Amino acid sequence: MDRAPRLEQVRRAMADVELDALLVSKLVNIRWLTGFTGSAATLLVTDDHVLFLTDGRYGHQAEAELAAAGVDAELVVTTQPGTALTDACASAAASRVGAEADHLSWAAADLAAREWFGGLELVPTRGLVDGLREVKDPAEVARIEAAARIADAALAAVAPSLADAPTEIEVAVELEAAMRRLGAEEPAFDTIVASGPNGALPHHHPSTRRIGPGELVVIDMGATVDGYRSDMTRTVAVGDLDDTARRLLQVVAAAQAAGVDAVADGVACRDVDAAARRVIEAAGWGEAFVHPTGHGVGLEIHEPLRLAATSGATLAAGHVVTVEPGVYLPEVGGARIEDTVEVTTSGCRRLTGSPLSLAVD
Repeated sequence: MDRAPRLEQVRRAMADVELDALLVSKLVNIRWLTGFTGSAATLLVTDDHVLFLTDGRYGHQAEAELAAAGVDAELVVTTQPGTALTDACASAAASRVGAEADHLSWAAADLAAREWFGGLELVPTRGLVDGLREVKDPAEVARIEAAARIADAALAAVAPSLADAPTEIEVAVELEAAMRRLGAEEPAFDTIVASGPNGALPHHHPSTRRIGPGELVVIDMGATVDGYRSDMTRTVAVGDLDDTARRLLQVVAAAQAAGVDAVADGVACRDVDAAARRVIEAAGWGEAFVHPTGHGVGLEIHEPLRLAATSGATLAAGHVVTVEPGVYLPEVGGARIEDTVEVTTSGCRRLTGSPLSLAVD
């Protein structure tokens, strides 16, 4: 991935809000800009300079990763960044310095204002870098798609075992191990396996409960490739279902299809949510759909873009979002179907490839 244009995007965004420098503290934003994968870094971007600060654990790693990403930055290895930051701002003749308000603690902001940028105006910024990350370039989409394919293959390998009465934990462990064997760096998040009545809990933690016949099993999983994450949910029918379980699956499948069909460049996020929600409300289960229809995904599994009734955002080509309506009935169970999709000018392209309907006997 070519990261140099991203730094220029940040500089243009800085100019729009009249910043002379930007302190980037959120690690995922630093990774997006520089390729750095470690757990300790701070970045200062000015009009003509990039200062990269890390500690002694990551000096050689940062040098290699920044070079591989083609990022021209001054690398300083230190546990006391104040002097380097002050000097960089002085060299840039900076008077207004932006800081990521959503990611800098009160204590760190106080330290920055008093010691790092004394005499300068420290300006809180919100979504400046995160907003630039919303539209993915082709290299980013390719990584998300590769992660989705790994998750698809892992589910195909493990799903038949649900007929053998495994515990939820056993299934989750096998899915995560399969994703790693297939090339994932790690699971995209803690895998959800929720069987029978546990399916009524949208974020159920896998338990020692054994999966039985006649049950729905909600499996929410994803893989990570080069930092980029996929997100998929399938509800697997184990054996013969009763009428309620069959109807649950049918309604959720229809809602998910309506949501996917609504996704396109220029469509309001709230309209996608409404398209999926109408189907569930018409079935009489509106109050049992307890979360938004989807969210952005990329370097983070939940990125700020939300397909929700409260969203004021609009989809654009290059956005990658999930579409995941669900119905959750306490003491009965639940169903959710989720795909990761790329927004295009004419609609969307599914990055998830697993069959929407899965059953084992």
